[in-house]
Formats: sequence, structure tokens, C-alpha cells
Amino acid sequence: MVDRHRAVVVVWALLVVALPEVVQARIKLITLPVRERVEVQLDHPSATLVEEERIVPLVAGENQVDFSWANTRIDPGTIVFRVLGPDGDGGGRPIEVNVLSVSYPPNENALVWQVWSSAAGAARVRISYVLGGLTKQFHYRAVASNDEKTLDLSQYMRIQNLANESFGTTGLWAGYGERFLKPIGINETKQVLVEKHREVPITKTYTCNSAVLGYLDRAANKLRVPMHYVLQNKPSHGLGQSPLPAGKARIFQDDGAGTVAFIGEDWGGFTPVDDELRLYLGVAQDIVVRRTIERNERHRVAGNLYHHEVIVKYEIENFKDTAVTLDVEESLHHLRNEVRGNTGRDVQWELGDHTTFIGGGDRERTTHDQIVLHAQLPPRQAAGKAVKTVHRLHVMIQNEW
Repeated sequence: MVDRHRAVVVVWALLVVALPEVVQARIKLITLPVRERVEVQLDHPSATLVEEERIVPLVAGENQVDFSWANTRIDPGTIVFRVLGPDGDGGGRPIEVNVLSVSYPPNENALVWQVWSSAAGAARVRISYVLGGLTKQFHYRAVASNDEKTLDLSQYMRIQNLANESFGTTGLWAGYGERFLKPIGINETKQVLVEKHREVPITKTYTCNSAVLGYLDRAANKLRVPMHYVLQNKPSHGLGQSPLPAGKARIFQDDGAGTVAFIGEDWGGFTPVDDELRLYLGVAQDIVVRRTIERNERHRVAGNLYHHEVIVKYEIENFKDTAVTLDVEESLHHLRNEVRGNTGRDVQWELGDHTTFIGGGDRERTTHDQIVLHAQLPPRQAAGKAVKTVHRLHVMIQNEW
């Protein structure tokens, strides 16, 4: 296949004419050197590095190598030319090859290198550059088991070539994992399976947070309860060899009858090693949470300084056939603004004795501004009626005025 941009050797010859001066003329070879090897590196989020190697025939003395890229989206400031070594002169004698200079022909998308060779022969050269229009995207296919305990995660890389350049069998590398050999044509889209991780442990979570997730029915004080599959990007869970790039995830579940059912789609964020990936599944319709402010009292400390005592009541019903854990997240800044008004200051708070969540706040996930609590919900009764679970969060918001 002939390249759309050319790398040709031009031999400088001395032409002696009747005048007492010597004129140098440029003679271009008819046969264009083809690529011997191409590598495309896709690890950078906004730049694609291309490295190509060619066998270039040289004459003894000075040679001129032209590299042009008309209509191809090469960044000229990134082009690097290196002589890797000679292929010999056919007679077994080594030759020495050096790059003397580089220049830009006027009004051309081209570079010209002056190359000196100690003898006639061929040299292997490497030309690297940053190419625009050759992009990648990652996406995932996640298939959960019927019991929602594990998940098969397939990671794909989709490559789109809008660089107005074609490549033959090309080495593709995403920055991690295996290297792939694929031809890439002009205006072509390729999809490659990068990794497949089987039986990754997952946790299905149910979460309510009035500040972030809001209300499903504000008049009835019913909170929205989103569901997620949560998986840990760590070696002990079958992952963790590299970060998981951001990408769209299509989520399915094994229906227990030999087929899978589509249950949702989410955009998975960049997930470093030892971090967690959360895949959104929608809002639970069979878990009902009603949140009300049961107590809001002000206690004077001194002067115009007060503590605000607040009790938040959660009435929770689980209509599922299985017991679940509900994560209750409460922003203290949002709670203070709700009962007191926004003062623009950080919140000082202390957990009160009337808090009924077992274990109190989650030590790992609770921060200075948000407390995370866990409510264990029993399954519904045989008649289909849910058991109502009532919990209270008791907080003392300190030093307000």
C-alpha cells in the first residue's frame, strides 16, 4: 500500500556545465519507501503518538530526505527523525550514517533532512509525530450474575480515524495491557476487546441523601433511593492491574434462564487502583424512605451564641423479598441551612445520644461535613406488607448565632 504522505530520498548530484560554476540538482527516487513498522500509542487522553520505521536507500556522501504530509493532521512541531542504524551496503561492509541538518521548504507541509552516509547502502530510520484526528474511547459491557454477587466486566477500546491517513497492520497500545495488531483505514472505526474480567465481586447499594439525590415526592417527604453496583478496582477482586479509564457502561443481568436482560446504562468515571467504580442502576421503587425534622430546638450558650439540637426522623419500608442495607447520607451543612439558614460558616457538630442507627456513623465514609449511617431493613412479610423501620439521627449543631 502506498502511503498518503511520502518519505522520499533525494540524491544531490554535481552537474558540471559549460559555465565555471557547479550547480546542485535534486533527483527524487520513483519508488517511495514503504513503512516497515507502525506503532500507535493511545495512552495520552488528547494526543496520539505515531512511530513509523522505513528502510531508506542512501548514496555515499550527502543525501536529502523529504517528508511531507499534505492533508494529513500531523503536528509539524512534534516530528522527530532518527537514524536507527544502517542495513549495510550489500557487500558486508558497515556504513556510518549521520543527520546533518533539517529545514522547512517554503509553502509546503514538509520537512527536509540532510543525511550523510559513509557509503552507498540502506538505513533504517524512525519518524515519530503527534497525529490529530486519531481518537479513542473506552466503553464497558457489565453482566451481573442472577444473584447480583459478581459481575463479568468486558472493556472495549473504540478507535476512530479521521486523520486523513491510512495505516496497514499497526501496533496499537492503550497505555496498559496487551498490544494489538490491527489495520486502520481512512474514516474507519475499529473496536478492540482490551480486557475481560470474570466474576468480579460487586455490592448492590441503596442510598438516600436529601442534599444530593433529592426527593422523589417532596410533599410526602419521600426521598429518592438510587441503586448502584459497586466494584473495587483491586487485585484481590480480579482487577487492579491498572486504572479503569472513563467510559460508558451498558449493564445487564443474567436472568437465570440462559439469557441476559438489559437493566441500565451509566457513564463510569476514571477509577484508580484501589478505588471503587459505581454503576448507576436507577431509582428503587420497592424501598420507601420518608424524612422529617422531628426536633429543632435552640439552646443558649452565652450572649448571642447558641447550640441547635436537631433530630431527623427516617421512616423506612422495604417491599423486597430479601433483606437489604440502606445507606443514609446526611450533609451537616445542608441540614444546618435547612433548620437555621445559611450563615456561610463551616458547621461544628456532634452526634447526639438519641441516634438509633446501629454503630453510629460510618468511620471510613463520614467526613467533617457529611455523616453516613446504615439501616438494616428486613424483607417484607409473607402477605406482601413491608415492616416499617424507624431511625433517628440526633445532632447538636454548635456555636451558631
